[in-house]
Amino acid sequence: MIEADWYFDFVSPFAYFGSLQIESLATQVRLNFRPILFAGLLNHWGQKGPAEIPDKRTWTYRWCTWWAQKNAIPFRMPAAHPFNPIPYLRLALAAGCTPQAVHAIFDALWTTGADPGDPNRILELAQQLDVDPELPGTQTIKDALRRQTDQAIARGVFGVPTLYINGQSFWGADALEFVRDYLAAPGVLETAEMLRVSDLPVGAARKPG
Repeated sequence: MIEADWYFDFVSPFAYFGSLQIESLATQVRLNFRPILFAGLLNHWGQKGPAEIPDKRTWTYRWCTWWAQKNAIPFRMPAAHPFNPIPYLRLALAAGCTPQAVHAIFDALWTTGADPGDPNRILELAQQLDVDPELPGTQTIKDALRRQTDQAIARGVFGVPTLYINGQSFWGADALEFVRDYLAAPGVLETAEMLRVSDLPVGAARKPG
């Protein structure tokens, strides 16, 4: 069975939406949940996150609320956003990155409206997941998060969620149909037009600063 790495950060509402669908691929791929630090991607690629641009921040929160309501998805923005996701990413690693652990953390952050910065949230989740609350803070777990983020960057991952299969990246919560087409016929990326757009020259570029 094909290996597939699903890169995500709990800070992203789109990663939450993606988490609700990603396991539908489990019969076709061996799915690995890979928590990474989205801010690390932004720093590497020199980008701003959606929440760092005021009008885009408002639009993103409104769209996510509308989308969830339209599709009957349990969803409530946390009490503050963006928040520091590192304790939650480390907790997922300490819990073995099982689907159950990942979903429990996403649910706690994206369906309750609670404050992610409340340290009691981490303690409650650690207890729920039967994880020693000291384990996420160990150097082994810290190194694992850094290593997975570095691996994602080395593979060209620029956003979350991203599914990485056979050297190909599929970005976004809405990419699953594209993924299914690729799994059914990998040649979908080898058509003349796909090859043309994959190597399209840059016509103009903004000057730095």
